Amino acid sequence: MLRVVAAAEGIELVEARFRGYPYSRHRHDTYTICQTISGVQGFNYRGAHEHSLRGQIVVLHPDEEHDGHAGNDDGFAYRGAYVAPALIAEAMEALTGRVGPLPFANEAVSSRPRLMHALNYAFLAEAAPLAIDSLLLCFAAGVLELDRSRVGSPRPAGLHPAAVARARELLDAEFARSIHSSELEAVSGLSRFTLARQFRAHVGTSPHRYQIMRRLAFARQRLRQGDRPADAAAEAGFADQAHFSRWFKAAYGLTPMGFLRLERAGRVLGSEGGLTDAPQPVAIKQ
Repeated sequence: MLRVVAAAEGIELVEARFRGYPYSRHRHDTYTICQTISGVQGFNYRGAHEHSLRGQIVVLHPDEEHDGHAGNDDGFAYRGAYVAPALIAEAMEALTGRVGPLPFANEAVSSRPRLMHALNYAFLAEAAPLAIDSLLLCFAAGVLELDRSRVGSPRPAGLHPAAVARARELLDAEFARSIHSSELEAVSGLSRFTLARQFRAHVGTSPHRYQIMRRLAFARQRLRQGDRPADAAAEAGFADQAHFSRWFKAAYGLTPMGFLRLERAGRVLGSEGGLTDAPQPVAIKQ
């Protein structure tokens, strides 16, 4: 089984489950960054036989020949991203402040948290426009960590608080619609990767997650006022109720209905700015 979960220009997210020897020797023209979800993923790569266990990350350089097979009779499953080298190169320039060769992961199999978190977020965001910029920065930084030829840390970027403030104002005003990187570039005057890095430095999160949290705050208020979860999700700009529920649980650790049950019980849920006053019980519209 091989399923394309989402795709955008230069990046594709896939999930796969196999037994036996599904992949003969082949090459990609992209970086392959994947996480083994279950079983043992075996492959031959650069003259070595490698195994990736559950939770581990595999990084394959573009145009490097490899195969793929199950390391035991139970088969294996993985989810991963195929990323165009040009995008990694652009993100690397934003990270380091200079043009340089593509990073090479000396460890084909690792357990680096940065890449794990990036893949988790990639599959939660499913290639949303603003998510791509931050994901590419994380992927580039993660591969850079695995490149032993690179010495020292990336050069810190200069601070641009006014540019970040302009981008933030647009996200606040237009949180319910899909905002593209080009719009934030236009209002901030910064490239998308520079803005993504600057935004995290000043706001503490990525532009995409900031927008999601504004949507969630709006939807949470609508739930308090009695809207059904499906209606609150649509008003806030989520694709559907399931999409809303995934993000709600990722942000607050409970489902929208679980949130309402706590509200009804008189519990106080922490908001972005701190604890709220105990809200009044709400009635869910049927």
